[in-house]
Amino acid sequence: MKQVQISYYLDNVSKYAGYLAAILVVILSLLVSYDAGMRYLFSAGSIALQEIEWHLFDVIFLLGLSYALKHDKHVRVDIFFERYSPDTKATVQILSMLLLVIPFSLIFLNDALDMTLQSYLQHEISSDPGGLSNRWIIKAMLVFAFVLLILQALSEILKAYHRIEKKIVLWRTLRIVLLLGTLVYVAWYNRLEFWFEPVFLMFAMALVLLLSGFQVAFVFAGVALFFALIADEVGLGVFEMLPYRTYGIMGNMTLMAIPLFIFMGLILEKSKMAEKLLISMGQLFGKVRGGLAISVVLVGAILAASTGIVGASVVMMSLIALPLMLKHKYSPGLASGSIAASGTLGQLIPPSIVLIILGDQMHLSVGDLFRAAVVPGLLLIVLYILYILLISYFNKEVAPAIVSDEPYGDVVKKALKAILPPLLLIGAVLGSIFAGIASPTESAAIGVLGAMVLAVFNGAFSFELVRYASIETVKLTAMIFMILIGATAFSLVFNELGGGDMALEFFTGDMEDKWTFILIAMLVIFLLGFFIDFIEIAFVVVPILVPIVASFGIDPIWFAILIAMNLQASFLTPPFGFALFYLKGAAGDKVSTGAIYKGVIPFILLQVLALGIIVLFPEMIYLFGK
Repeated sequence: MKQVQISYYLDNVSKYAGYLAAILVVILSLLVSYDAGMRYLFSAGSIALQEIEWHLFDVIFLLGLSYALKHDKHVRVDIFFERYSPDTKATVQILSMLLLVIPFSLIFLNDALDMTLQSYLQHEISSDPGGLSNRWIIKAMLVFAFVLLILQALSEILKAYHRIEKKIVLWRTLRIVLLLGTLVYVAWYNRLEFWFEPVFLMFAMALVLLLSGFQVAFVFAGVALFFALIADEVGLGVFEMLPYRTYGIMGNMTLMAIPLFIFMGLILEKSKMAEKLLISMGQLFGKVRGGLAISVVLVGAILAASTGIVGASVVMMSLIALPLMLKHKYSPGLASGSIAASGTLGQLIPPSIVLIILGDQMHLSVGDLFRAAVVPGLLLIVLYILYILLISYFNKEVAPAIVSDEPYGDVVKKALKAILPPLLLIGAVLGSIFAGIASPTESAAIGVLGAMVLAVFNGAFSFELVRYASIETVKLTAMIFMILIGATAFSLVFNELGGGDMALEFFTGDMEDKWTFILIAMLVIFLLGFFIDFIEIAFVVVPILVPIVASFGIDPIWFAILIAMNLQASFLTPPFGFALFYLKGAAGDKVSTGAIYKGVIPFILLQVLALGIIVLFPEMIYLFGK
């Protein structure tokens, strides 16, 4: 009971930190909107206000790290994990905290504390006139955040230990881990050489831990720490730069758009806008053979451009559209395939979180990437609809037409009423970015206000809606940025081991032209998508490819779009495609896993076809301007 009580108090610390971060999400949205309005309407800007905004952004994701851990929101590959017994799951959680989270956090804390003290002693202030002083305060948030993370990790250990019924299994596992650790230490102490190149061992160890169900962010961080310890050419000194790298992430104004777009999407999801869209579009196209599936594709496209949250889109359409499609005798494969594929359009169609991350990692304008992604997104929508029409035409039993007694004029009116408001919001958000009027961050904040207006319009606005959306925003944002911190640590060690030079030499020395590089790079990303999530690929693999892209003189915008299209396919590829998990989880026993896999295969092939078209006709991405 004492363990449970201690865990309760530790959980409360993270809970209130998360609540504070959720409040700051709302304040950040209002501040950025106010700042944008004052600057564009009255030409009145404030450096101090802009710095307050990015400080709030920092506090949101830093406080969210422990809160996300409390709610188990740090993403993991759960294809095997979900089949574990409760005791095995608890054991994995304890090992994750003991071997990955706590050691990495202690190393990070030591270096972050040095950085903060140096800033305090030097009386560091903003480099911009009119900026904020006492820069050490925001740097100290790194120390505070990782202290909270350690406390929450201790709580997770206590809770997991309390859940385990057969504790002898845990102690045996810990003895095995201790034995392996001793063997590694003996090998290091005697300076034994690696049997394989350590760079390959890093990726192999990370992949094994990922598939075992350990949290993604902590796997990359822990593996980096492990190889820094055992590789003499690296050492723990490599992590001295990590707090500075993280501080660079904290000051990145482009990345501030991520929590704001997530907040906007969650408000729209919770306000039932998507539900009304689906029902109205289903009635609008129901009389056409395959019409329900076409309506799912179109609603998926609208949701992609307004929310961009794949999990929410797939789950929502699975709950609403799937029962309707099965009721009207749709093939389970076509029904589930169209839902999964349409739900992943948010990976590509702006405002896409993937494109924001790629823009940051490849040092490209997010606005340029948004413009370049429009045509590939439309291409996928057209291909999906053509496939549905063709398969419905040649096999009438796969997707029959629906007979309705309601006058079609009334159906059209209802559909327009449901479609126009989100389309106006999309036009305002994307139009301001494309026209160069506002930055993605400013447009995202204005989009939050627009989403709130739509929620009021739908009669769905409430304190509970804002509370839900802001809290979920904190969890998702913290998950993304913890992966970025872990991936940064991984890349530091990877480069110290010579991995970057190896990759550059392989792609430039052993390949005759850029097309071979593009083919292999796309194939590697496609295959990795079968096993790991798009965020890990974007943060770990993409930075390795950036200098090679430059060395071949490849258009980076075009290459980024190819990566984005490829990453979208990773959501659909069995067995680890996240969209498949979302769909199966929401659908339950309505469709079998086999039917889902069978249904998504044609859509994966369509995505490969679209990728091939953009490869052959790169100028298509610039139809909306450079």
